Amino acid sequence: MGGTLPRDIALVCLAVGVIGVSYGALAVTSGFPWWFPVLMGALVLAASSEFLFVGIIAAGGSPIAALLAGLLVNARHVPFGLAVPDVLGKGWRGVLGTHLMNDETVVFALAQDEPERKRAAYWLCGLGILVCWPAGAALGALLGSVVRDTGALGLDAMFPAVILALTLPALRSRPLRRTALTGSALALAVTPFLPAGLPILVALAALPLCTVGAGEGAVR
Repeated sequence: MGGTLPRDIALVCLAVGVIGVSYGALAVTSGFPWWFPVLMGALVLAASSEFLFVGIIAAGGSPIAALLAGLLVNARHVPFGLAVPDVLGKGWRGVLGTHLMNDETVVFALAQDEPERKRAAYWLCGLGILVCWPAGAALGALLGSVVRDTGALGLDAMFPAVILALTLPALRSRPLRRTALTGSALALAVTPFLPAGLPILVALAALPLCTVGAGEGAVR
C-alpha cells in the first residue's frame, strides 16, 4: 500500500477512538458499569447501534426494544456484505472479517482498484477500529466518572470532520458530487424521523445518480 492509504486509515481509526471516548463516557454517566461499553465495543463493534442501545436503556426503554432497534440499524450490513464478499475470506478468517465489517472498512475496500489492495485496506481498517473503538470506550468510561457533561467537549464532531476531509478530493467529479449532495439531502430529510444509522440507508437511494454522466470525469 502507498503512504496515503495507511495515513487515511489511521486518521479514521483515531477519529473512531475519539468517538469511543464519547460513547464510554455517555454509558457510564447513564448508569452502566465501566466495563459495559468496553465489552460492547469489542463484541458488537457497531457505534450507531451501541449508542442507540445505551440511549434507549438510559431513557427507560426495555432491553428487548433496544436490541431490536440496534438490529434494525445494523441492517445496512446486509448490502455491505454483498458488496465485499471477496475480501472476507473463508473459515475463521471469514468469521473475523464479518465481525470487522462496518461503514469505514467497506468504504476503504471499495475505493481500491486491485483485489489485494481491497483486502489490505479492509483488514487494516477493521483491525485498527477493533483496537481503537474499545480503547476509546475504556478511556471514556474513566473520563465519565470525572466529567459529568462530556457532550460539552464536542468529541462527536471529530469523526464527521475527518470523513468530510477524506471525501472532499473525490467530489471534483460531477457525478460523485451530484450523488453525494442528493444522498446528503435525503439523509438530512429523514434524520428527525429515523433512529441513528438508518438515514445512511435512505441516502443509498441516490447511488443510481452516480452512473449518470459517469464518463464526465473530474470536471468543474
